[in-house]
Amino acid sequence: MVVKGRVQGVAYRASTRAEARRQGVSGWVRNRADGSVEAAFEGAASAVAALVEWCRAGPRFARVESLEVREAEPEGVAGFEVR
Repeated sequence: MVVKGRVQGVAYRASTRAEARRQGVSGWVRNRADGSVEAAFEGAASAVAALVEWCRAGPRFARVESLEVREAEPEGVAGFEVR
């Protein structure tokens, strides 16, 4: 997933990690050089869908302009980390 808008400097990564842990989703989230945020999620389809839906708005001070989601092969990540 790639999220564009005002998503860096607004606790987007930390908030995504907290929401992922709440949903029981594994994966990672990181800032990209172009100002967007990239993330990968693994887990139950319903939990991943709920997390993606949360990401459409993000934390309080974020302003999501676009969200691109694509499926990929699972990486087998345990837990959720900010990279």
